[in-house]
Amino acid sequence: MKIVLIGYMGSGKSSVGKVLATALGYIFIDLDAHIEIVEEKSISKIFFEKGEIYFRKRENQILKDIMLSESNVVIATGGGTPCYANSMDFILSQEKTVTIYLKASLNVLTDRLFLERVNRPLIAHIDRMETLMDFIRKHLFERSFYYNQSSLKIDVENSSVDEVAKNIIAELF
Repeated sequence: MKIVLIGYMGSGKSSVGKVLATALGYIFIDLDAHIEIVEEKSISKIFFEKGEIYFRKRENQILKDIMLSESNVVIATGGGTPCYANSMDFILSQEKTVTIYLKASLNVLTDRLFLERVNRPLIAHIDRMETLMDFIRKHLFERSFYYNQSSLKIDVENSSVDEVAKNIIAELF
C-alpha cells in the first residue's frame, strides 16, 4: 500500500508521516528531502537558481519515480505537489494508494509557519503575520480543489502527531 499525505505546508505531513510509517513498518519518504538528495541542493537553492517551474517539473517526475518503484511507503508531499502538472491525477490513478489530506485551519497554519518562514522558500520574504495569513488564505482557496480529492481528510487541529497517526491507522484498518 502507498499512503500519500497531502496538505498545506505546516500541516504536519512530515512529522505525521514518520510516525505513521514507523507504526506500520513502512518506508517513509519526505518528497522535499528526497528532491534535495536527487538534485544535490536545497529546495531554497533550487528555487533561487532554477525557479519554481523547474522545481515543480522535477517534483512531479521524482514523485512518479517513487510511486512506481516503492511499495508499503508513506510519502509526505510538498504543499503544492498535488496542484502542479498532473501529480494529483497520477496519485489518484495508482492502485493500492490512499491519499490523506491533513487539514489545519488558517490560524494554526499561520502561527506555525510564521515561526519557521525563513526555512520555506515560498514565504521566506514575508515579514508580517497579517501578510502571511493573506498569502496562506489565497493558497488554501486555490489548492482546496486538489486537497479535497483525497480519500481521507484528517483534522490535525487539536491533536498531537501521535494522535493524528493513530487516527489515520484507525481509518485505514
